Amino acid sequence: MNHFSAEDTLIIVGIVIAYILFTSWLTFRLRSKNSGDFMEGSRAMPAFVVGILLMSEFIGAKSTIGTAQAAFEDGFAASWSVIGAAIGFPLFGWILVKRIYNTGKITISGAIAEKYGTSTKNIISIIMIYALLLVNVGNYVSGAAAISTVLKVNLPVAAFITAVVSTFYFAFGGLKGMALVTMLHSALKYFGVLVILGFALSQTGGFTPMIEQMPAYYWTWDGNIGATTILAWLIGTIGSIFCTQFVIQAISSTKDVKSAKRATWVAFFFCMPIALAIAAIGVAAKYLHPEINSLYALPVFLQDMSPWLAGLVTTSLVASIFVSVSTVALAIASLIVKDFYVPYRKPTPEQEFKATRWLSLLIGFLPLIFVLLVPEVLKLSFFTRAIRLSISVVAVIAFYAPFFKSARGANAGLIGACVMTSVWYLMGDPFGINNMYIALVTPAVIMLLDRLIPNKADNAKMTTSVENNGA
Repeated sequence: MNHFSAEDTLIIVGIVIAYILFTSWLTFRLRSKNSGDFMEGSRAMPAFVVGILLMSEFIGAKSTIGTAQAAFEDGFAASWSVIGAAIGFPLFGWILVKRIYNTGKITISGAIAEKYGTSTKNIISIIMIYALLLVNVGNYVSGAAAISTVLKVNLPVAAFITAVVSTFYFAFGGLKGMALVTMLHSALKYFGVLVILGFALSQTGGFTPMIEQMPAYYWTWDGNIGATTILAWLIGTIGSIFCTQFVIQAISSTKDVKSAKRATWVAFFFCMPIALAIAAIGVAAKYLHPEINSLYALPVFLQDMSPWLAGLVTTSLVASIFVSVSTVALAIASLIVKDFYVPYRKPTPEQEFKATRWLSLLIGFLPLIFVLLVPEVLKLSFFTRAIRLSISVVAVIAFYAPFFKSARGANAGLIGACVMTSVWYLMGDPFGINNMYIALVTPAVIMLLDRLIPNKADNAKMTTSVENNGA
């Protein structure tokens, strides 16, 4: 493995800085000028653009670096971590898009509140904010791994760079400003992954030497991961798509339901190829550099490229980082503003917009506190999806099981699932049961038990309704 000279590093840094300056200028030119632009893109976004936004939400720095890391350790089957997103988007379009879009809400909590009320909305918001903050911790670690490899800075410094630039993008751009810049980021990200794949295969001599010389499990459908974990990944990824705040927000930005559904198919067609490419890169890194820390399975190839090519590819990884962090941070800001600030402070549109900008600064830098504490990136990624999966279970019940109408049951199910899933994850998934299954089962079981227990509040409502009808 080569090491860049000072001149090479200067070239790479120059390319990255030039790109950051250009996209920062572009973001400022396209910046949101009011709360509608910031939160919803004024419901005028084309389906293709929204589809790219959806794809970028689930295949960002964390999934890119994390999937390559998992493939390095456990084989090509790590691709299932991203294939789940490809499967999940059309299912989301088929099952929930119409129902959520027609509520007119831009937050999943607001949509579910139509059934269960304000208390449930607030609980969902808090759980989603918790999950998304952890998502960005993973994003910062993944991004820092790529940046530190080439720039020769430590992880905290690289994470700080990520925070500064990403916060500028979403704090000024909002959904409207980020949309077109994200298209550029995503195109460059796709280019970078394909370049790394081509370079990696040129170094390995193609797939044949790897297949012949590596352990057989590196090329089986379940690798060293196992069927139960893969199933958990699929359940978690698909479930989290159903309720992830930025997904709901992006879908709400289209002009109608048909456009929203088309966007989910655009996301599908972009997710599948990159899933396979990232996994192949991770396996190739194991074949060529078995001694490295698995976190660097993808960025390790930059060291062997020419500085100009490494600069372009590094920029593509940086673009991926900025997309991931910005979309998640925008989602957190939307939840806090729409579900807490606006209802309790009742601001003017100008005050709301100003508060959102200031809040964005805090959201952008808060994950830095936890960067050094993060475990394996992909495991953290799927834990955050498990937390969101529990919200999806409640959402599906809300829209498709009208007889489950107890706010008490929904609230207990959400809180119970969040606590149980977090504890199970921190305990290391006891008995070999993935925390994803805990997130899937817990809210449904609690809501079922609640239905068997008399609910005084619901009985009071029913009595009042009967009395009113009689009158």
